Amino acid sequence: MTRVFFVPVLVLTMLTLTGCGSTTGERAGSGALMGAAGGALVGSLSANAGRGALIGAGAGALGGYLVDQHQKGNID
Repeated sequence: MTRVFFVPVLVLTMLTLTGCGSTTGERAGSGALMGAAGGALVGSLSANAGRGALIGAGAGALGGYLVDQHQKGNID
């Protein structure tokens, strides 16, 4: 029961904080770190934390980059 509540709250928190930073590198880096942490947590539930961390880091870096580009007005 605790995992059922904890994982969605963690994912929502990380999505909210994905774009932290003021430069493209900072935003992509913070997204990658938070994505890796979340991915490792979710991956550990399925006995594959390493793969989850890698997928989460990639998704987080992409998310941080997209937030940066949106903030700069390059994409809608």
